[in-house]
Amino acid sequence: MNAISIKKLSIFSEKWHPHQIAVIDDMQVLLAKLQGEFVWHSHDDEDELFQVVKGTLYMQFRDRTEVVNEGEIIVVPKGVEHNPCTKNNEEVHVLLFEKRSIAHTGNVQHEKTQTHYPRI
Repeated sequence: MNAISIKKLSIFSEKWHPHQIAVIDDMQVLLAKLQGEFVWHSHDDEDELFQVVKGTLYMQFRDRTEVVNEGEIIVVPKGVEHNPCTKNNEEVHVLLFEKRSIAHTGNVQHEKTQTHYPRI
């Protein structure tokens, strides 16, 4: 039971590679750095929560794009196809809350797909 700093973002530089900082029951708390466009995907059985710590996240859905500013959150419901991205080469920092069982890119396999989230 110790305080955990989100300043741990300074420990890693990889983009689109979440790092686990805490586990709460079957949920995990992750830190990630995002830059550019990710991968269109969905999660059949899990919701995801993104909190923008630094920058502006553009969460693309098939029918619209939601702008998520620093200090804001967005919840992507299970089954909803989405594609997080950033603009103008901006590096965006996010805190993620999701089930430990979630597959990084759902049923989509891509070069950005991660199968292991390092614990920091």
